Amino acid sequence: MAELLDRPATPIFEPDGTVDVPPAAAEVRVLAAVQGALARPPVVRVARGMSLFGEHAAGWLAMGAVGALVDRRRRRDWITATAAVALAHGASVGVKRVVRRSRPDDPRVQVLVGTPSRLSFPSAHATSTTAAAVLFGALLRKPLVAALVPPMAVSRMVLGVHYPTDVLAGSALGAAVAITARRVARKGNR
Repeated sequence: MAELLDRPATPIFEPDGTVDVPPAAAEVRVLAAVQGALARPPVVRVARGMSLFGEHAAGWLAMGAVGALVDRRRRRDWITATAAVALAHGASVGVKRVVRRSRPDDPRVQVLVGTPSRLSFPSAHATSTTAAAVLFGALLRKPLVAALVPPMAVSRMVLGVHYPTDVLAGSALGAAVAITARRVARKGNR
């Protein structure tokens, strides 16, 4: 029986051409373990606050707008970085609509916050947080990736709304968009 639970997930091809990739049993176990270790009331409260802040990348977009207002000398850089965060979020939503992986739905996992959709892969919160950490961190000359990305990624699992690969893929997508945006911006400044 354990061998059946640990088999790799087989993609399900939907009639509309999309692909639903169910989680591997190991992902459910990891998610349940994260919740078992961390889902205590104070941690859940913080995770819910982070969820609200990151919803539709709104908190990061607001921070970028503040940066553009305060840092007049680099206003264009802040606007470009903020636009890239919005682009990263949009890319994540686009990938979700293609992959169509459902959010966690297992008796071992508690869902502790509402979500705007039932789609899970990749985590848009992890995507926009990573993009903001890379881009805003460069503008602020602060190493924000290590300070912001792991807590947001773990918070999505604590709340039971994402599998580990959702947050990893979201972080990778956010980093890719941010790095590409920085390269494009540098070329435009030459």
